Amino acid sequence: MLTDALKELHELLPKSLIASCTEAELAKGAGLFKAGDKPERMFYVLSGEVVLERPGLQGACVILQRTRRGFVSEASLNSETYHCHAQVVAHVRLVQIPIRQVRDAIDSDPAFAGRWIGMLNKEVKRLRLQCERLSLSKVQDRLVHLLETEGNDGRFPIGAGIKSLAAELGVTHEALYRCIYAMEKLGTLTRNPTHMCLAMAADKKAP
Repeated sequence: MLTDALKELHELLPKSLIASCTEAELAKGAGLFKAGDKPERMFYVLSGEVVLERPGLQGACVILQRTRRGFVSEASLNSETYHCHAQVVAHVRLVQIPIRQVRDAIDSDPAFAGRWIGMLNKEVKRLRLQCERLSLSKVQDRLVHLLETEGNDGRFPIGAGIKSLAAELGVTHEALYRCIYAMEKLGTLTRNPTHMCLAMAADKKAP
């Protein structure tokens, strides 16, 4: 039986391309590719967490993208080299898709080309939401915005942990811990080891 994430991928890709894909599981710390490598595959994350990062001017890595479900390296479809590193930060299950076959399918299959453009449009909308989120000044506003826009009915996977989530929100992990604690104390947020959920969303599901 297909998971929701795998079903989405099967609905997007033509059957001939699906046949060329392979599934893999990688542990935390594994690398998918490095900047400068020739792109041969793109990746679709089914579960877990992968980040795209690039060394910053002060030595620390700058996170460019964080993916818990969806494509990684789709921007390298027509590039000569990868422009960043891809690192697994939480045990990941993913699908490996050969880039050359994706190019061929886009050129030869107009229906798939249209679906691919639609997928890219959704990614643009997601990035716009991310920009809007980072423009908010309060930590709580950023957290609630994330849970409401990218969670499933307000339920959001913690993934690689609170520190990783803080980096995604552009705040310190200390500030995020304080925010989560205060919201839990008020009863507006619930949390377990794998997910956090807005209490209002949880209440809607109650019988």
